[in-house]
Amino acid sequence: MDDVGLSTVLLAMLAGAIRVSTPFLFVSLGECLTEKSGRINLGLEGTMVFGAMAGYAISYETGNPWLGVLVAGFSGTLFGALHGVICGLRLVNDIAIGIALMLFGRGLAFFFGKDYIQPVAPRLPAIEFGWWASDPNLAKALEINPLFLIGIALAIAMWWAFRSTRVGLIVRTTGDSAPAALALGIDVKLVRLLATAAGGFLAGVGGAFLSLFYPGSWTEGLSSGQGLMAVALVIFARWNPLACFGAALLFGAAGALGPALQSIGITRGYHFFNAAPYAMTLVIMILSISPKRSLKGAPGELSITK
Repeated sequence: MDDVGLSTVLLAMLAGAIRVSTPFLFVSLGECLTEKSGRINLGLEGTMVFGAMAGYAISYETGNPWLGVLVAGFSGTLFGALHGVICGLRLVNDIAIGIALMLFGRGLAFFFGKDYIQPVAPRLPAIEFGWWASDPNLAKALEINPLFLIGIALAIAMWWAFRSTRVGLIVRTTGDSAPAALALGIDVKLVRLLATAAGGFLAGVGGAFLSLFYPGSWTEGLSSGQGLMAVALVIFARWNPLACFGAALLFGAAGALGPALQSIGITRGYHFFNAAPYAMTLVIMILSISPKRSLKGAPGELSITK
């Protein structure tokens, strides 16, 4: 590979890392918040798909993509709240409920989204950070959607909140020990309900990014399992919001590897490189359950730790 080809691949991976990582970032932050409260929500895949459909439909009907993002977030809040309410009942397993809601969300999205597969909805705008670049490829790579910047700000804010605020302390206490939280007068069910609902909001926004910016259309196979991979990403990040951002970039770069190589004419093994994020998920899960590092730093109330 010559220098020109290498630079093209690196630029394509830079652009892909930014674009592909954005939904990973929002969903992983949502799952991080949920798990910090002591609950797992595997239903974020369905939440994400439904958010993508809802955001696209609202953008098409109103002509306002940002309104679509907001509606996608609120739809995710409803799914998260539903998960929280059901898991608040006795003898209910949060993992099983999450899988059920994942299927429910995807089914609803496919049912209501059939009429929006062909129509073209207004897309979210991009900020052109590469206006100064003479290389059009570099300028294109530096077109960044505002949601990516918002995601970075959210990661920093969540990290600070968990460390330095009363709300963060309440969430962490609830996730680490429900008896200790109850002894302090904390309503454990309410905290987990609110955390799960807020996590659903972020997952819905991540779905809206998929349909309204990159790849920028609504299809039934839009998510490709990103909601489920976000769970592995949170484990890999050790429940640290800032590390979630770094892990999201890593997953995004892995997802951009196949298209980047194809851009310089390397097509042999293209599907193998497209599978890089899934292979990375498998490796992360294997490493995460090793005897020495098994779930280190996990909130004590998570069902996977018991």
